[in-house]
Amino acid sequence: MKHYPHPILAREGWPFIGLALVLSLLSTLFWGCVAAIPFYIVLVFVVQFFRDPPRAVPEQANAVLSPADGRIVKIEKVRDPYADRDALLISVFMNVFNVHSNRASVDGVVRAVQYFPGLFVNADLDKASSENERNAVVIDATVNGQSHVVTLVQVAGLIARRILCYVHPADVLSKGERYGFIRFGSRVDVYLPLSAIPQVAPGDKVSATSTVLATL
Repeated sequence: MKHYPHPILAREGWPFIGLALVLSLLSTLFWGCVAAIPFYIVLVFVVQFFRDPPRAVPEQANAVLSPADGRIVKIEKVRDPYADRDALLISVFMNVFNVHSNRASVDGVVRAVQYFPGLFVNADLDKASSENERNAVVIDATVNGQSHVVTLVQVAGLIARRILCYVHPADVLSKGERYGFIRFGSRVDVYLPLSAIPQVAPGDKVSATSTVLATL
């Protein structure tokens, strides 16, 4: 996979930002500054939504990093249907004010990428993991000479209607590397080996790349 540098503003947002900027300028030109205020408010919202800041990558070799900004809504033992194994699930819920760039949790090689069409119920609900539109990336990671499987699942939400994933089987990922994007509120499920030790708890706020979700 070709490395995508963090451009401060996500490339997925450039058309939306450009449109909001043009509408703001035109409204100022034709109706005046006061009438244009709502358009500038929308412009500010769009810019903040599509921000894509660089993040420092923790040096801890066995760390599993958060793939997204948001809040931890679930930590439990479940069945990983994408890698066909029992696993520890950690779910991160993103609201519309979070950064929506998705980043690799571990160093590894992509084993499989699976897309599933589905519903668009609130991503904060448990059933979103199995019923909503989603895209799963199964990664074979090697940590201190041991092999581990980590599955990252992008889940669409009530407002999110577009999951973007840029990796393919056999691609090599590095921790913190950008691999996808979800527009307007969503969720990312992280399936880990049962031996993984969580470093977060439900309700915790996390940041993509810089927060350690668990250790392998």
